[in-house]
Amino acid sequence: MKQKIVIEVLPCDKCRSKALVLAAATDGVTSVTLDGQKTDQVVVVGDGVDAACLTKSLRKKVGYASLLTVEKVKETPEKKKEEAKKDPPPCARWTVPPCYHPQPEYYKAVYDPNPSSCTLM
Repeated sequence: MKQKIVIEVLPCDKCRSKALVLAAATDGVTSVTLDGQKTDQVVVVGDGVDAACLTKSLRKKVGYASLLTVEKVKETPEKKKEEAKKDPPPCARWTVPPCYHPQPEYYKAVYDPNPSSCTLM
């Protein structure tokens, strides 16, 4: 069930940007916007979002948050028809390229039987 949650936060720029980031990171959120006269309201639309938990986390991080409204988003029948009319994406055939493994290089350790006493050359 999609729902629209309106939360009021402090009208400072830093608080609003923090609130937007926190709300967008919440599971189930579809969109996050600012609304209100002073753009102090964060509008969150999503499916299965816990409004009380979101408000509590905003209070912890931002300082002030007040839950104003929670309402169910009504989907119009036109949108449902448009979604049903969409053609499925064409099937793409993926060809897997052959895997070429590089040939192993063999190294042979060569030891000098008469090492020089000088280490710097």
